[in-house]
Amino acid sequence: MPNIAIARLGHEGNSFASIKATLDDFRNFEWAKGEEAVSFYRGSNTEIGGAVAFFETHPEWQPTYLRCTFATPSGEVTRDTYEELLAELLAGLAAGPPDGSGRWDAVYLGQHGAMQVEGIDHADHDLLTRVRAVIGETPLGVSYDLHANITQPQLDLCDIVVGYKCHPHTDMAETAQKCLTLLLQRVAGKIRPVGVVRPMHALLPSINARTTDGPMAEAAAFARGFGEGAGLLDLTIYQGYAYGDRPHAGASVVAYADGDAAAAERAVEATLGELRRIRDRLFIAMPTADVGMARALGIARQGQGPVAVIDSADYPGAGANADTPGLLRAVLDARPDVPTVMAFFWDPATVARAVEAGIGGEIEVALGGRLTSDFGSPVTARARVTRLTDGRIVNTGPFCNGLAFDYGQTAVLDIEGIQVIITETCLTVTDPSFFDLHGIDLSRIGILAIKAKNQFRAAFTSVFPTMIDVDVPGPAAYDFASLPFRRVPRSHFPFTREA
Repeated sequence: MPNIAIARLGHEGNSFASIKATLDDFRNFEWAKGEEAVSFYRGSNTEIGGAVAFFETHPEWQPTYLRCTFATPSGEVTRDTYEELLAELLAGLAAGPPDGSGRWDAVYLGQHGAMQVEGIDHADHDLLTRVRAVIGETPLGVSYDLHANITQPQLDLCDIVVGYKCHPHTDMAETAQKCLTLLLQRVAGKIRPVGVVRPMHALLPSINARTTDGPMAEAAAFARGFGEGAGLLDLTIYQGYAYGDRPHAGASVVAYADGDAAAAERAVEATLGELRRIRDRLFIAMPTADVGMARALGIARQGQGPVAVIDSADYPGAGANADTPGLLRAVLDARPDVPTVMAFFWDPATVARAVEAGIGGEIEVALGGRLTSDFGSPVTARARVTRLTDGRIVNTGPFCNGLAFDYGQTAVLDIEGIQVIITETCLTVTDPSFFDLHGIDLSRIGILAIKAKNQFRAAFTSVFPTMIDVDVPGPAAYDFASLPFRRVPRSHFPFTREA
């Protein structure tokens, strides 16, 4: 029976975020191995969940689940953490299959593609180089997030690479299964994948780059049609991860053809042309938080809510830390006369004080600006504790469906009539279960002010007739020119049409 090793060592690193990822951050999010990985991921819309489902329908293969881990986006991964996790992965690969056959027939890695590690120029390439040194010529398949920063040397180390096609990311399991299908065909000698990548030499803002609507939906449809028409194995638009300040950051297109490099080249060039066509339309005018709140309040007062006001600059899914004060300050300044919720702040100390005070207790708080004052000073207020939870949910929406999230202890605070959610652990808020946990019926509120981005829309578009993206200072700010880039090539400038 052929053996395949399956592993995951993923992270998305924001060069402008102050908190670095340590081993605890990996242990506290996705962390499983062996049969535990099968039970942890089974039924989830994740890459490893997709792999579990795939091999349950391919019993002729024996999968072995090595360490599978992913830390929620943040600043860089510390070098010690990376080396420890990579050493475990390499040791597992070097040990070979449990049946003692001595060699793997294939290896699959479910990655992200925008990992930043202290002291390493291109961590994803480094990881693949060291994996290849251990596995030799064993066929290697890799799946990436569409926000990966891709280079040709990466592709040259792999037999097949497949990226997400959907933003919001609702095709993670599907992506893994396509990658595995092609990898097994490669092992059987049925295909000879040839991969080509070409960079766009541009940073693209992701706030208006959903594949469900708008200009990027047009580009995604073009790539889908072109790939099918040309008989390609895979054609992926990688929007890139702009907040990883590295020389290889930026959008790119990757095509795989069956033994035909020229066909892959043609597909890449045609799709790059489509990206250039829609590029300027990706940049949009965004109101400030004050203007966005005023607009939302007007809509909610007319009974046309609920309205979501979205601050993407402090979105943990983009590596930010749910710690900037700008949106909360705008909410309080607006003095909303409709039920309003603010989600959320990552503030373990305030959660601990709320727990100590208990339901109905009052505490003095200073929210935002806890980690750095670069994006504004804290908002001080007196708050009443209205709810405490254990922070545990299982996602029911399309993003990471079926995956358990643990926010640690959480608290709901009443500040001047606004419900403000505080968490002990910094994770994204993308699922209805989060609000169910906190006793919040979104259909009965007027405004939700939230640190979120496009993944939020996957589950909530039907809940909020209006969503207003606002431009607020933060480590994942829409305005790239406001961030201290040092290593992105000058060819990527100007960042915006206005610059």
